[in-house]
Amino acid sequence: IKYDNKSVVEKYSLEIALNILDQPNFSDLQEAIHATTEEKTRFRQLLINAVMATDIVDLELQLLRKERWSLAFEHQHPIHPVHANANNTTLAFVPSDEEDVHRKATVIVEQIIQASDIIYTMQHWHVFCKWNRRLFEELYNAYLVGRCDRDPSEGWYQKQLAFFDNYVIPLAQNLKECHVFGASGDEYLTYALENRREWEMKGINISRDMHLVVRSSLLASSS
Repeated sequence: IKYDNKSVVEKYSLEIALNILDQPNFSDLQEAIHATTEEKTRFRQLLINAVMATDIVDLELQLLRKERWSLAFEHQHPIHPVHANANNTTLAFVPSDEEDVHRKATVIVEQIIQASDIIYTMQHWHVFCKWNRRLFEELYNAYLVGRCDRDPSEGWYQKQLAFFDNYVIPLAQNLKECHVFGASGDEYLTYALENRREWEMKGINISRDMHLVVRSSLLASSS
């Protein structure tokens, strides 16, 4: 089975992207990204880590990311702000050595790509509801046409709570604690906690109504 049947979407995306980038007509872009073989190796390693960080299903990858975070930010010297912009947002940090630089950079890029993947959970409640519904609609459509064997409406409310508790809120806490994102780090965590609280209170009714409306709409459009 190709890619060992693990992180298939992520590995396929990387293969396509890197094959395209290696084409001769992208030579100018290649030179702008990396001037040496060492830089090329580093770029590819960083890119692979970033894309693989979007696989939130693989438990082994999750454990490895947690270990890298712990090594970079819990058992090393803390990062030190260098300067701030007019909004008092930290822009840079001073790690202790070159290895620490690469480790922290890798971990921060992973956090950024993970947050980008689910940023709607760390924004205003109305934004969260909009994209939560669209995700449900996409998954439910896949279920109706036979591309998914699980009905996403089953346990949707509980699964969203678990997603907040086990992934979204810990990620938002990391964004805050690494001190790279300044005031935005506080905002991400605040919105994540508020959305979790709102969903706990309103999510059962939202899930029920969303299921009825989406199901009716998709069945009508397919008939």
